[in-house]
Amino acid sequence: MKIGIPKEITEGETRVALVPSMVSALTKGNHEVLVESGAGAGSSFSDEEYKEAGAAVVKDKAELYKSSDVIIKVQPLRALSGSKHEIDLLPEGKVLISYLAPFTEKETIKKLADKKITAFAMEFIPRITRAQSMDSLSSQATVAGYKAVLIASNHLGKFFPLLMTAAGTIPPANVFVLGAGVAGLQAIATARRLGAKVEAFDPRPAVREQVESLGARFVEMELPEEDVETSGGYAKQQSDEFLKKEQEAIAGRIGKVDVVITTAQIFGKTAPVLITEEMVKSMRQGSVIIDLAAETGGNCELTKANETIEKHGVTIYGAVNLPAKLPVHASQMYSKNTTNLFRHLFSAEDQSLDFEDEITSGACITHAGEIRNDMVRNAISGGE
Repeated sequence: MKIGIPKEITEGETRVALVPSMVSALTKGNHEVLVESGAGAGSSFSDEEYKEAGAAVVKDKAELYKSSDVIIKVQPLRALSGSKHEIDLLPEGKVLISYLAPFTEKETIKKLADKKITAFAMEFIPRITRAQSMDSLSSQATVAGYKAVLIASNHLGKFFPLLMTAAGTIPPANVFVLGAGVAGLQAIATARRLGAKVEAFDPRPAVREQVESLGARFVEMELPEEDVETSGGYAKQQSDEFLKKEQEAIAGRIGKVDVVITTAQIFGKTAPVLITEEMVKSMRQGSVIIDLAAETGGNCELTKANETIEKHGVTIYGAVNLPAKLPVHASQMYSKNTTNLFRHLFSAEDQSLDFEDEITSGACITHAGEIRNDMVRNAISGGE
């Protein structure tokens, strides 16, 4: 098969879907890799590196799409200059592997189905053990959690570590992490490495051991008995009573910390508001909130996506696409995920797709002219 790697056109996107070191993993399987010229520039990978790795560099984007059997991307298909759209370049019946953002890019999903594109969404990889090497949500969340702490340290007018100097002893910064998923755990670990005193909150008591193993304090709270995760391992939308209890627990700690990093998101839904404006008012002057849920509405009531604002003496950073701020390693991790998914999907000798397989069926959004995923189909048709 011919695998095409286009240059990302989404503003601010610096990652590439395949790095040169992963080219051989595909060409060893007798596949050809075509890379659009400049695709790796934002991640510091040159066209020459791709050529040396065995890929062919294609200057024309339209030619790349036309010549490829499979297109692998980072961002969903986007509008080009004028009235053109990347989906117009994708010939009927081809395969697309990418983030698809189906709940916001509904028209694009409809067009993918109309063109009989077999589209696999990286964000729909099932969170099961044998799919871990393909799980880009986790790999990119690792990057985001790390970068969030570095951004917080830049905005906070204090040292993170305890310092004992001739000018006096400086106490460590207090960091509060909301959510102990992949991003939260990485944020905890990074803040601890920088010497901060860290505590974390998560409605799942089971993560307490992970939090404490990283040297952070786990914040306890009494919660109504509700399932907090779906069967697929994603966070589940909770009742108003549950959310109120969460807010009360957070309010009891937020006025005593210097940095809050929020990571709570619900798959396919608006992020829950965990920090109200009243809670922001109670925070110390000069405190910082890094909101990793900004793209889906934000965990802080005042968050504005892709903006840094100051309210009530608190800096609120609406984080958007933090992995693109560390493109070298983010691309390396993402390309490992996409390569493993491709090899899994097309492992059969005749390269046929096995829709009885949980990973293949779970990640497939459109195929043979239909929207296969129930959640996406219902969202597009106006259902719940």
